Amino acid sequence: MPVVELVLVLLGVTAGLEVLARALGLPLPALLVAAGLVVALLPGIPRPELDPEAVFVVFIPPLLYWAALNSSLRDLKRHFAAISLLAVGLVVATTAAVAAVAHALVPELTLPAAFVLGAIVSPPDPVAAIAVTRHLRVPKPIVTVLEGEGLVNDATALVVYRMSPA
Repeated sequence: MPVVELVLVLLGVTAGLEVLARALGLPLPALLVAAGLVVALLPGIPRPELDPEAVFVVFIPPLLYWAALNSSLRDLKRHFAAISLLAVGLVVATTAAVAAVAHALVPELTLPAAFVLGAIVSPPDPVAAIAVTRHLRVPKPIVTVLEGEGLVNDATALVVYRMSPA
């Protein structure tokens, strides 16, 4: 299956999951993760390769732009300490933890490559977290911290990624 057709099929599945999520009252990110696992485990599905630089240009900016438009600067300033601790401290700590575990589990994986892996998987997805919190009626200050952290954590992970010696 050509990549274009695969993308169209995946977009159709995503739209169907959106409808299903609304009908069942479930958070869309949970269904997307479940569907992603199913697709990943199906044999015969082509594995398209994406240029990492294209991901940084095509996918991350719209997500950050959306989060920035829907954030209150006043609230972000009010919760600056918590946002900074999560967006920088937690991302760096998670990167180090993932690197240590990956290097311990796969000794062939060099430590620099393990840090690159950690930098890639360390920033949480703020869009998914916010979508889930809508269904849980989480207090506004916590949502503000999640949104603010989402604006900065990708940048922190990119800096850690660029600083990795691999």
